Amino acid sequence: MSKKYVAYVGTYTQEKSKGIHIYDLDVDNGRIKEREEIEIDNPSYVTTSSDKKFLYSICDQGVTSFKILEDGSLKKLNTASINGMRGCCIVVTKDNKFLIVSGYHDGKITVLKIKADGSIGAIADEVFHKGMGSIAERNSRPHISSLSFTPDEDLLCACDLGIDQIKLYEFNHKTGKIKLYDIIRSQQESAPRQILFSEDGRFAYVVCELKNYINVYSYDKNSDKNRFELIQNIFTVRKNHKSNSAAAYIKFTNSGKNLLCSNAGDDTLTVYSVDKRSGKLSALNSLPVSGEYPKYVNVFPDDKHVLCMNNENNTITIFTVHYDKGLIVMNGKPIKVSRPNNMEIVALD
Repeated sequence: MSKKYVAYVGTYTQEKSKGIHIYDLDVDNGRIKEREEIEIDNPSYVTTSSDKKFLYSICDQGVTSFKILEDGSLKKLNTASINGMRGCCIVVTKDNKFLIVSGYHDGKITVLKIKADGSIGAIADEVFHKGMGSIAERNSRPHISSLSFTPDEDLLCACDLGIDQIKLYEFNHKTGKIKLYDIIRSQQESAPRQILFSEDGRFAYVVCELKNYINVYSYDKNSDKNRFELIQNIFTVRKNHKSNSAAAYIKFTNSGKNLLCSNAGDDTLTVYSVDKRSGKLSALNSLPVSGEYPKYVNVFPDDKHVLCMNNENNTITIFTVHYDKGLIVMNGKPIKVSRPNNMEIVALD
């Protein structure tokens, strides 16, 4: 019997959506079918614990925890305040003892404890970013768009697209306290949005929203001087792209052989091949996603299909990917869901 999977889709609920949408995956055919909707205010980002037993969601009140039941349904545990404006991204430590929230609107990092039952506990630390950007309105002040740990969980990386910096924090796994270690300064007005690490931990990939490119870094955790060294800069869009294009999200395929990047405005998906030895990327193609503002992209467990969450026109579009040819082919009709923002896929035992 083939393994079963569920997908949890985070949304904005100011229009028709009521919360988190739960879908069953048909992996063989590359389709999803909605099963249930869990009511919660603006679950714009969802993520899971490393053991996939718990799901955590942004909400207007702070962050909400759920237990993932055997059939993939969700049981609410509790909601905890982050003592600030609503967050936009969540990361959880591998031991499931701490949960960290990034604040786009107030430039704040909030570390919360996680209790043994998976529910969210007290705040362990709070840090505000300071500084000024160079573009009025969009990049005039700190906006922490995403968080990620280095593979060894030694450093917490905070992408601040408002001040064109990735701040690196030492993370104390006993107390949850964070301490500034170093700063990666991106090009002015580039807006570093998200950082990903290769599975072997040797390379880091930073997608820069306003410059429409990906910076590739080698990563050496044993280096005393500079753990990150820039080795490549590659564009996410075609030469004739729209002037209002903005790189949105990057995602590795499960094999790690390819990287996907969605582009808003241009409304395309760019497919790269990954040289695992050098870490460098080669662009295969950039093609339309048949949707508006593909804010997030995910991959089916077998890597044969990709899903684009099109936030502006309220759809999820699914494509069959031919990596050898650099082609994506529409697979079935768009799936209607109001303001989809991100997706977490979980295998059921």
